[in-house]
Formats: sequence, structure tokens, C-alpha cells
Amino acid sequence: MANLIDKQPKGVELRGISKIYKDPKTGKDFYAVHDVSLDIAPGSFVTLLGPSGCGKTTTLRMIAGFESPDEGEIYLGGQPINELTPNKRDTAMVFQSYALFPHYNVFDNVAYGLRLRKVPKDEIQRRVTDILALVELSGMEARMTNQLSGGQQQRVALARALVVEPGVLLFDEPLSNLDAKLRVQMRTEIRRIQQKLGITAIYVTHDQSEAMSISDNIILMRGGVIAQMGTPMEIYYKPNSEFVADFIGECNFLKGRVREVTADQTVIDVDGRPVAVATEGARQESAGSEAEIVLRPEAIVIGDEGMLPCKVELSCFMGSYQNYHVRVGETLVKITDNCPVNKKIFDVGDSAFISFDKHCAHLL
Repeated sequence: MANLIDKQPKGVELRGISKIYKDPKTGKDFYAVHDVSLDIAPGSFVTLLGPSGCGKTTTLRMIAGFESPDEGEIYLGGQPINELTPNKRDTAMVFQSYALFPHYNVFDNVAYGLRLRKVPKDEIQRRVTDILALVELSGMEARMTNQLSGGQQQRVALARALVVEPGVLLFDEPLSNLDAKLRVQMRTEIRRIQQKLGITAIYVTHDQSEAMSISDNIILMRGGVIAQMGTPMEIYYKPNSEFVADFIGECNFLKGRVREVTADQTVIDVDGRPVAVATEGARQESAGSEAEIVLRPEAIVIGDEGMLPCKVELSCFMGSYQNYHVRVGETLVKITDNCPVNKKIFDVGDSAFISFDKHCAHLL
């Protein structure tokens, strides 16, 4: 396995790439991807995330060479690759459907790309054996793919992509055909293997929890453009729009008006009560302007005293947490009260207060 581990991973750069399609109903052109620019560092794991039709898969297919950008340039390892066919690019794709050969056994499926490249037979044997050990399929070389579970088939697809030693590994929603428990197991395995090999990985999914759990950086797309880029923590705690905040996990939005702005916090008037939110650097808000606070459910504390009065509309024990829905003025607020044992449980109809640390809130 030394060759694969020692090989230098490659970075990917997109410079203003766009893809234009024709709408079959109207006959008009539209941008599936519009003026997307980004830098993916060598050895990093980056996820393209977003709802259906946001352009994430089209972007991945342009990197792979299955689609050609109508505008812009793609670089792999600093070299322009727009004119290269998929087989000439230093990439390998793991598909949603696995795309395994049903008439080949596991060994031959994994060896297929090496045989196309005219790799010597003894080297094929060594590399396939090493890769199958890495994906924990040793001893299954002779099995036919229809004798494997979904998770095992996905491991074969991953091994087949890795064995050709690509500079960049591409994933097109590879876990969407697996059940929930197996998805969690396989995404952990994919991340383990990527980190062990140090390979550059670009992963497409619409599942935000999947993106959060495996990514160094997330590129959240909407309508063919990038809505926000950042680490999972940045995207989660510092969303730049209501769309981003709402797409990543559960979120509450408290609307109010600015009372006061200082160097390190902004005070918002919410239902006639002052609420402080920690802010960094100069902001454009002025007293009296509208403001919106982003609050994650786990950041909120419910109690007999606090910042904002509320009325409990739902109180549900979920084992590790108590789930509340409360009404603050006209706004419904969701609360995740972790580890509720030995805490006061509020019932439906109770009056209470919510509070939160100003550093756990975010001002849009």
C-alpha cells in the first residue's frame, strides 16, 4: 500500500465555471451552475451539499469530465483539465448505483481499471489485495457481487476507485441506497480511509448530517451558485443567510429591532425585552433597524426565570433530551433540553422563560 499512501494528493481549482442547459418546456437556456469559483486543498475532504437541483452533481460531473463547462476553467494539481476526457484525468468516481459488473467477482471488479491501464499481473495482484484489506473485504475475492450486502458492494466500488491511485476521489451520493444504520457506518469508513490515505475527496450529498460528520469543508449550493463555504462548525454556528441556517440542522429565528450596537455585542429588542448577541467587528446595523437572531434548539435553556417569557405548547421526553415547543410572542421556538434527568419538566400550558448565552446566538 506504500505507493498509494506516498502519492501526493492533488488540489482542485474551479475558476468561474458555469453549465448552461436548455429548458425542455420553455426552450430557454438556464444556468444549472453559474460562475462557481473555489479552491479545494490537496488532501482535504470537501462536500458539495444542497437540495435537489442546486447544481452540486453537475459541478462534480464537470470535475470528473462527464460534463463540459460552458464557461470557466477547471484545474487539477495546477493543470487545466477542461479538454481532457474522464479517463485522462487523475480522478476516480464512486457512483450512487455502485456500477459494479455483475458477471465479475470481487477481485475482477476491483482489478478492472488496472487491467485497462495494462498494469503487470503481479502488481495487480498486490494492489488489489492491499486495497481489499483496506476496505475490510479480504477473503471475499472470489465472491460474485450479487452475493454481497449493500454495504459490501459499496466497499467494492470504493476499492475499485482507490486501486487506480487517483489524485482526487469523487463521490456521487454513494450512500443513498443504504439503510440509515449502514449509512452511518459506511460514512465513517469512507472518512477513515480518506484520512489514512491522505487523498483529496469531493463528496456530493443532500444529507446535511452526512456532510457535517465527514467534511473538512462544506460548500452549500442553491440555485446553481454557492450559498456559503466553510467548516462544518462555521456553517452551523455562523450561517450567512436564513436559507443556510435552516438547511443545516434545526433552527429558530427571533425577529426584533436593534437597540444598541457596541464593539462586541448587539442588543436586540425582542417583544419589548433586551436580548444581547455577541458580534465581532464593525456591523452595519443602527438603532431601530430590523434584526434576526439565529438560535439552535440546544442553545436554549428553559426555566422559571430568564430573558424572554414563553408558553409551553409541546413537552416530549426523547430519552437523551426533552423536546419542547414554546411560543415567544407570536414565534414558535424549538428547544432541545439535553439530559433532562433531575431537571424540572415543564408541561403543556405552563408559563416559563427561555434564556441563552449571547455567544451561542448568531445575528443575520
